Amino acid sequence: MIDPAGRVIMVSGANRGIGRAIALRLLRSGFQVSAGVRDPEQAPNDPNLRAFSYDANHIDQAQKWVDQTLATFGRIDGLVNAAGLSVRMPLLGSSDGPLFDSLDRMMQVNVKAPMAMIRATWSHLAASGSGRVVNVSSLSGKRVRNENIGYAMTKFALIALNQEVRRLGWAHGIRATALCPGFVDTDMTRDVAHVPRHEMSQPDDLAELVDVVMRLPNTAAISELLVNWRHEDLL
Repeated sequence: MIDPAGRVIMVSGANRGIGRAIALRLLRSGFQVSAGVRDPEQAPNDPNLRAFSYDANHIDQAQKWVDQTLATFGRIDGLVNAAGLSVRMPLLGSSDGPLFDSLDRMMQVNVKAPMAMIRATWSHLAASGSGRVVNVSSLSGKRVRNENIGYAMTKFALIALNQEVRRLGWAHGIRATALCPGFVDTDMTRDVAHVPRHEMSQPDDLAELVDVVMRLPNTAAISELLVNWRHEDLL
């Protein structure tokens, strides 16, 4: 296993939900964390964490966050793309707002922002020799089981991005993992009424998986982690 001491991990969406749980778990393991958040004052308080303003709606903020991380820590060893957005957009019927506006908003946050972050961190992850990328996707990126096809389309695209990071990064020691949970007990699922909260996956459990991925050696890479709260025949 890789020793986390001195290693720096960037985590987007670290103010709440899965991103916050991941940041806190990595800190407990001994990593240093650069948290990209909309409101730095709401980020976890820890001497090994620095919070920087980052909004996945604005691609031009990616390089600024990377530059600030390097100026503070001097290196980047890992990236967790945890910021995400779900807006209801079915194939047929009404959506939350204009149909393709909803899709564009999700593509921006769920696909374009992670791609921009990967591009901005690439040379530093390669310099690490054991760079790690975790893309928080979804089981909706592996199959379609509800009407929110727009969200599923963006998460399928994120899986493709994850595979390309693995292909291009392999020779440089960069390993990428797509984390694909079903319903998770976070703000994003607050409108899900048919599943009791206690039956959903918990952010802390997903954070444990990310911590393991970050510490695995180059010879034990995991491409995808499919995390079920219920039995699924094909997964």
